[in-house]
Amino acid sequence: MSRKILLTSKEIEIILHRLACQLIENHNDFSNTVLIGLQPRGTYLANRLAKLLKNEYHIKDLQLGFLDITFYRDDFRRREAPLEATSTQIDFLIEDKKVVIIDDVLYSGRSVRSALTALQSYGRPDSIELLVLIDRRFSRHLPIQPNYRGRQVDAINEEKVVVNWQETHKEDTIYLEPKPTKLD
Repeated sequence: MSRKILLTSKEIEIILHRLACQLIENHNDFSNTVLIGLQPRGTYLANRLAKLLKNEYHIKDLQLGFLDITFYRDDFRRREAPLEATSTQIDFLIEDKKVVIIDDVLYSGRSVRSALTALQSYGRPDSIELLVLIDRRFSRHLPIQPNYRGRQVDAINEEKVVVNWQETHKEDTIYLEPKPTKLD
């Protein structure tokens, strides 16, 4: 099986607008809501959504932060290569706020579980929601489901969802790739 395009740049743009509208529908002016992008890949999606909400939908005073979950992961000490931490950038309180966690792909649910644990260090939110661009629904190891999803993908475990952003790969495209074989 060869690499398959799941979403083109145009389709991603349409999905981002839909997700922004769904957030506005549920959070109005965002006066009691904060957005938290998971480092590293969820930050691109979070930045794009924040930019849309501010520039296209005129949401003022939107609070956006980035959360590093490296040391909260359950596989932190199980990997051969050491994980590299990024920085957490949350310069506001989440106490009694509605928090929307943002990540690019929901796969096993382990990253979200790590994020829930990490968020405890910043206060006790009123509620927490999850927004993902891609939901791989048949790959879950934990009972975690998104409140907002861009697209649901029924990929088998050997396949990998690869999200390329303009900021890092010079393109906005999402691919479904086969598992590499020993010959690759």
